[in-house]
Formats: sequence, structure tokens, C-alpha cells
Amino acid sequence: MTRKKIGLVDLDTSHPASFVPILREMGYEVVTVFDGGTVHPAGYAESFARQYGIPHVAYSLQEVTQKADIAFLHGCNWELRTERARPFIEAGIPVFLDKPVAGSPEHLHILADWAEKGAVLTGGSALRISDEVKAWKAEAIPPDEWVYGLAGCAIDEFNYGIHAYAMVQGLLGPGIVAAQHKSSQGGQRQVELTWADGRRILISVGETKGYLPFYASLVTQTTTHYIRTDNSKLYRALLREVMPYLSGETDEPPIPFNLLIEIELAALAAKLSGELGGRRIELADIPMNYAGYDGQAFAHSYRDAKYPPVGGAL
Repeated sequence: MTRKKIGLVDLDTSHPASFVPILREMGYEVVTVFDGGTVHPAGYAESFARQYGIPHVAYSLQEVTQKADIAFLHGCNWELRTERARPFIEAGIPVFLDKPVAGSPEHLHILADWAEKGAVLTGGSALRISDEVKAWKAEAIPPDEWVYGLAGCAIDEFNYGIHAYAMVQGLLGPGIVAAQHKSSQGGQRQVELTWADGRRILISVGETKGYLPFYASLVTQTTTHYIRTDNSKLYRALLREVMPYLSGETDEPPIPFNLLIEIELAALAAKLSGELGGRRIELADIPMNYAGYDGQAFAHSYRDAKYPPVGGAL
């Protein structure tokens, strides 16, 4: 089979550099890069291409569609996700959506509509299918054995916190129906998620003084389990899962798209619950016009952390 050619779109985070060698090991070619300048200064795409041996730098999304068989969208301004994805969807090119998939119900709905109409879309967080999560799932503990659990991580509430939501969906399976803000302690938000079969788990995400690992403590009727992921294996696990679908080796997505974006919808419901005084929010009831998480503001803060403004913030 002809080696599939990959185009990278927006080089904002560490993910593009981390993915390139793994994709090459898997037999794919990374042939072009495009950077929209959300985080990095002019010329960054050219230096990235030189450093990682990528033969072409694109100066428009249309250029990427002409070079690549698969597009990887890595931008940290998730409000640009549908804008970046649209040219590839229209060209029939499969798209990997980095986490968070999107930050508002409107954009999630647009992506879901494209997927329902046949677009090849997948991505999200690797925590859903980490080796540790799969090992726990392999124990096949019946749902009626479930008691309760706690999972979480640090850094920020959505861009990084979405990993915790993905992790618990991986552990308990899809079927999250509601979220309820419980409290805010030490810079973190505590949220209780509820599944359709009644199982519940608490998530704690947000900023802390130091780094915290991705973790989960799980209680069943007969024992307790503690999970801490090995971050060095996450990207490889994710790419092993998504590439057969993106490359056309299988027609079956690794997870149906409506279940993939359940993760982001749970986080949006949690935020809305906090804004409404802790009211339980059903995922199905999130208003389509709810603003969700501000991707542009996050991207600005991400850029300023990487390239502090000269003389401090204005």
C-alpha cells in the first residue's frame, strides 16, 4: 500500500514534535506543515520543518490539502477547530483533531454533523485508551460492582483537564449523562459525573502549585484500585488506535464520534453547572449557544507563557 502522507496544521503545542517520529516509525510520511501564528512567531514553521526533516512548508490550508492524505490539527485555540478542519472535510481528507476536540456545543455539533455525513474525523485525548486504562478495563468488573471513584490532573481546567474526563470515560465506558459542580478547592474544580446506569465518579481538575500525574482511585464492592499513567506511552497508544481509521485500513472509527465528543460535553456541562450554582446539568440540555471555554483567551495565555511580552503585560 502507498505510504500515506501527513500534513501538520498549527504547531502550537509539543504534540507535533512528539508525533512526528512515532508516525515515521509506523510507516507514514510527514510531508508538510502549516502554522497559523497563534502561538509562534513568523518563521517558526520553516525552522520546525528544517529541524524535523519535513520537505514542505505550506502558507495556506489549501496548500496542505494538495500535499497531504491525512491532516493533523494541533492548534491550542479550539475555537479555530472547525475553520481549520473545513477545507479538509470538503476535500475528503481524514482529519485528526487534537484535544480538546472543540470548546463549545456549536462547534462540537458542526463536527458531529460532518462525521455523521461520512467525514473521517477522530482524535482527542490518549488517556481514554492508555495502557493502564485498558488493563483495568480488561478485568471486566461488572457495573453493579462499582461504588465510587476519584480521578484528576493539574495544569488547567480544560486544555489539560480534558484528559481526566477522557480517562474516566475510558475506565467506565461511554454513557456520561450529567455533570454537577461540587466545589472549588486549591485552584481545582471538583465535578461529579453520572452515567446512564447510575454510576458516579468525582473529577478534580485545574491549577495546582505543582505538577500532578494523571491518576484515578477506584472503589468496587470487593477492592480498591489506584491508577497512575505512564505519560511516555500515551502518544504511541493514541496513534496506534487512530491511524488504521485515518489511513483507510478500516472503515470503523476507534470510537463513534458522538461518544468521542461526550468527553468535551461533560466538561462543558461541568463548567455550566458551576456558573449556575452547582445545578446538575444533563449533557443533552447544554444550550447550543453556550459559550463554553474561551479558546482564544487560552491561546493568548499559552503564547504569553511561551514568549513572555517584553516589559511585561500591557
